[in-house]
Amino acid sequence: MVYKIRVILDAEDDIFRDIEIEESNTLEDFHNAISQSFGFLGDEMASFYTCDDNWNQDEEIALFDVSENGSDVRLMSETLLEDILGEQTPKLIYVYDFLNMWTFYVELADIVDKEDGGSYPNTLFSFGELPDSPPEKKFEADPDSSFDFNEGLESYDDLDFDENWN
Repeated sequence: MVYKIRVILDAEDDIFRDIEIEESNTLEDFHNAISQSFGFLGDEMASFYTCDDNWNQDEEIALFDVSENGSDVRLMSETLLEDILGEQTPKLIYVYDFLNMWTFYVELADIVDKEDGGSYPNTLFSFGELPDSPPEKKFEADPDSSFDFNEGLESYDDLDFDENWN
């Protein structure tokens, strides 16, 4: 089977790519298809994140394990697309280049039979040009938080850390 997936840049302007890829490909294969379709070199760190229907981020699936002694992080090269994306879980978040935080919404659009002679992965449709720099992220403070970020700190004594920490 072949997945038809829309990958949308988190930006005000509509910038997306429609990619078809075999369900048996790894997430690393999909990462390579996304980076190529958007014109990235593919030499930066990246991760996929599972998410719910409201795009709330959950489990990370990383390109590389960068922990010092190994961890339980799932890796793209060991995770098949069909094991993470399907009709019941049609959404993922993809982040490319953690210094610039290019963020994309990934959504399964359709599952079709493989075409004879078809070559996969394949960029079906490309809309919009990637900007020179990633769209600026607007982070909002937790509305339930009592901390006012606009006020200066009068004293460090009230903060919860040891001043002689190093």
